[in-house]
Amino acid sequence: MSAEDRPRAGSHRRVSKSDHYYLVYKSLIRDLEYAAKTYAGNRLLDIGCGDKPYEEMFRGRVTGYVGCDVAQSRLNRVDLLCEATSIPLASESFDTVFSTQAIEHVADHQGLLNEAYRLLKPGGYIIVSGPMYWHLHEEPRDFFRFTKYGFSYILAKSGFAVVEIMSNGGKWATLGQVILHTMPARLVSLKLVRGVNNRIFAFLDDKFHNDVNTINYVVVGRKEV
Repeated sequence: MSAEDRPRAGSHRRVSKSDHYYLVYKSLIRDLEYAAKTYAGNRLLDIGCGDKPYEEMFRGRVTGYVGCDVAQSRLNRVDLLCEATSIPLASESFDTVFSTQAIEHVADHQGLLNEAYRLLKPGGYIIVSGPMYWHLHEEPRDFFRFTKYGFSYILAKSGFAVVEIMSNGGKWATLGQVILHTMPARLVSLKLVRGVNNRIFAFLDDKFHNDVNTINYVVVGRKEV
């Protein structure tokens, strides 16, 4: 899986304004940090963990961090190799389920959420993120894009109460990211070009924010007691 293909390959870090994915990371990391601080606790399961780039975000907030994925990661960080729809762990054994930028790659995304619901204790939270806009990546395992209404529907269908839905970037940030995805590679490779593009569209997004067209969502759901 290529680091250039998706934001979840990056580490949890403060991203520079010249980063290719700055316009999505700017709000994605902010909202994941907020969700981790507000809702995460005790035992956590990371579905589609890869190299566990966000593990440090949960340090001091959880007592255990288990990661599962369909393939071993580059840094050998995956604890359990399995499909997201069939995780061989006991029901109600986690307090938090975390899955970021993975749900669009699971053909049976409802099955992923059903497994998360099964594995959570009553009162536990799921923190999930996924794109509304992104180019094709990790092909051919790239199946879905989600609106906020789509996320609400599929979480509720699995039994979750939707607590919060946070959009990552508005229409100006989305346009800026589309431009970087559209430019010839020789231009995008220039740090100056990326930096100018990101500064302009981050400014416009902050000043004229409208999330009718967003890049991504972070969603929090709760398994009711």
